[in-house]
Amino acid sequence: MGKIIVIGSGFGGLGAAIRLAAAGHEVEILEKRDKPGGRAYVYEINGFKFDGGPTVITAPFMFDDLWAAAGKKREDYVQFVPCDPFYRIFDWNGRAFDYNGDEQFILSQIEKWNPEDRLGYQQFMATTKAIFQKGFVELADKPFLQFTDMLKVAPDLIKMQSYLSVYNYASQFIKDDFLRRCFSFHPLLIGGNPFDAPSIYAMIHYLEREWGIHYAIGGTGAIVNAMVRLFEELGGKLRLSTEVAEILTSGRRVTGVRLADGTIERADHVVANADVGFVYERMIKKSSQSLYMKAKMGLMKYSMSLFVIYFGTKRLYREHGLAHHNIILGERYRGLLNNIFNDYELADDFSLYLHMPTLTDPSIAPEGHENFYVLSPVPHLGSGVDWKKMAKPYRNAVMNFLEENYLPDLQANIVAEHTIDPLHFRHELNSRMGAAFSVQPILAQSAWFRPHNRAEDFDNLYFVGAGTHPGAGLPGVLSSSIIVQNLIGPAESRVAYATNPTTLEAIS
Repeated sequence: MGKIIVIGSGFGGLGAAIRLAAAGHEVEILEKRDKPGGRAYVYEINGFKFDGGPTVITAPFMFDDLWAAAGKKREDYVQFVPCDPFYRIFDWNGRAFDYNGDEQFILSQIEKWNPEDRLGYQQFMATTKAIFQKGFVELADKPFLQFTDMLKVAPDLIKMQSYLSVYNYASQFIKDDFLRRCFSFHPLLIGGNPFDAPSIYAMIHYLEREWGIHYAIGGTGAIVNAMVRLFEELGGKLRLSTEVAEILTSGRRVTGVRLADGTIERADHVVANADVGFVYERMIKKSSQSLYMKAKMGLMKYSMSLFVIYFGTKRLYREHGLAHHNIILGERYRGLLNNIFNDYELADDFSLYLHMPTLTDPSIAPEGHENFYVLSPVPHLGSGVDWKKMAKPYRNAVMNFLEENYLPDLQANIVAEHTIDPLHFRHELNSRMGAAFSVQPILAQSAWFRPHNRAEDFDNLYFVGAGTHPGAGLPGVLSSSIIVQNLIGPAESRVAYATNPTTLEAIS
């Protein structure tokens, strides 16, 4: 039985660690921060619990499958409840569009905006099932280690019009501009620009329609804690406040890691849930990397970053027309996204995601209080924006907007607040360029073109998480953990639990 070190305890690292421990390996997770979760860190301030990262839970069956791999039931560890509506999407005049998993309800909402788009929406949805079947069921948990793997699926990618952006794909069916935005914003949830991300990501809408959007009672951090509990029950070891400074190499193999305090930890395999760009930039000596990998990583385009304000209020805002998940779209859409992704400019206007989880779960705030976070996509650090100067005025602009339009007297009622910006992603989360979602999901950085799940330079170094195949978002990073477990295989001394993707086969 060989030892496996997992660097980082985000969802990808925890998922891989659980699967590998269930397969009989000795697994140890090394986490830089004082709590597990990676981007799903929980901030606890004045009696509030703020989920630091992912709040939209899709594909709950993937968590069920993870627990089944360990011979357990997910519902014995953490409770999921469905959200309805999935999102409330506001236009620039404050008019709202709701959608959920009920096709008739969605059609009634479309009717209010453009009755002619009812049929177009039904045609759009009919095509996304085929995209989901190919892009998720068949390809999401398959490694793309050889270029021939890409050639095999190229005809299908062409057939699915992957050369079109998600926005352009949806626009073939939907004519109203606001509705086009409603059915194409999903790449923003995984760090992509709807005008650049390939149409294969239209499958996210199908995934939501079929399995819903869920919330974990206690917040996303409750899932992290449940995964840690499961991992430790399997004999796994988690070490917090343990920063890995270097991945040690010898020829085509990695031999272990060097910690920030100089300690050497040896391993037979290393699984990096650290940001893949940061790993190649800072954690592997350049002299050990091939010219090809240095060039490849140097040319990678990275996702946008985020500006996030977590805030708790002593006043309830239940009567102000907000849902659990709210998306507030500014009047500019293409122009704003172009500023963020291509011009690397911090615009004066913004579009926002406003999370209001106490509507579903009052337990994460003191009684009579409300829990929020508001997120604004912003350019990564390639923009040159000085966030030490800009954080406060940007925060004020966002909060003034919310106070004037959605949450009256907001700032007089705030009793807890915490802000993160691109510098946090760079320095605290070790994310190259301060990107919130690692490598940007564009066609030229998908599947084989993305950093591989097994390093190209090293035979026993593996990647899980947003930066590798298949990409960001909870379904993507959990799929990457399946891939890595399958690549490493079961420990020789023990037959693994069944971890074949039977759940995926059952839903296809």
